[in-house]
Amino acid sequence: MPDRTTTPPDPFEDFPPPAPPPAPLRVLVADDNPVVRAGLTALLSGREDITVVASAADGRQAYEAARRHHPDVVLLDVRMPGVDGISALPHLVPLAPVLMLTYSSESEIVHEALRRGASGYLVHGEFTADQLIAAVRDIKSGSAHFTTSAAHAVVAGLRGSDGPPLPEGLGRASATAYESFVAQPKHPLSSAEGLSRMQPDVGQSSKSRYQLSTREAEIMDLIASGMTNQQIAATCFISEKTVKNHINRIFAKLHSTNRAEAAAKWLGTAPDSRRGPS
Repeated sequence: MPDRTTTPPDPFEDFPPPAPPPAPLRVLVADDNPVVRAGLTALLSGREDITVVASAADGRQAYEAARRHHPDVVLLDVRMPGVDGISALPHLVPLAPVLMLTYSSESEIVHEALRRGASGYLVHGEFTADQLIAAVRDIKSGSAHFTTSAAHAVVAGLRGSDGPPLPEGLGRASATAYESFVAQPKHPLSSAEGLSRMQPDVGQSSKSRYQLSTREAEIMDLIASGMTNQQIAATCFISEKTVKNHINRIFAKLHSTNRAEAAAKWLGTAPDSRRGPS
C-alpha cells in the first residue's frame, strides 16, 4: 500500500519568497511650537510608509536626535529659540536630507538655507497636506520641492543674468536641488510659479466646484488629512475659534453636516461629489 504519510511536493518550492515590504521612511520633525510638532507627527504618521522617529524644539535638539535616530528626512523650522534652523543646517545636512518647513519666506533666508545645504523649502500656507507628504517622499530620492514664495526668492536672484549659476558656496545637496529646480526648459526663469516643484493641488477642482476661498480650501485639505481643530489652528497659525468659523462656512458650501461627509465630497469619493453642490 502507498505510504499516506509522504508529503506531496510543494508546487511553489522553486519560487523565491516574497520580498519584504520596504522600511518606513524615518522622519525627524524640528519646530519650537509643540502643537505644530504634534500636528505634523499625526499627519505624517498616518501614512503607512512614513514614521516620525523623533521631534525637537530647536536646532541643538534636532542635531542630537538626528545622531541618535538616523532619520531619512529632517523637517526643519527656521526661527526657533536657542539654536535656530539656519544655524543647525550645516550640522544636520551630513546626517540626512533637510526640508525647510517654515513661515519664513524672506529671500535672504531662502538663499542662505540653500547655501547651507537644504534640499527644499516649503512655506506654510502654500501647500496642501498631500503635497507635504509628496515632498517628504521625494526629498529622500533627491527631488527638490519649493513653494511659490520660495521659488520667487530664488528666481529673483536669477533675473538679469545670462543663465542660472549656482549661488556661491552652495552645498552639494542644495546644488542638486537647485539644479533640478531651475533646469526646466519648458518654463522661463522669470516664472516662479512655473518653476515650482510642488505636485498639483489635489483639491483644486473641488475648490472651484464648491467655491471655497484659498484659506477654506487649505483647511479642508487638513480636515481630509485627519487633523483636529487644534492641529489645524497650529499649522495655519490661527485660533481654534477661527478654525471653527471656517469649518462652519465650509460645511455650508459642501452641504455637509460632519467632517467625514465633507472629506468624502472634497476628495471626490462621495456618490454625488462629482455633481457638486445642488
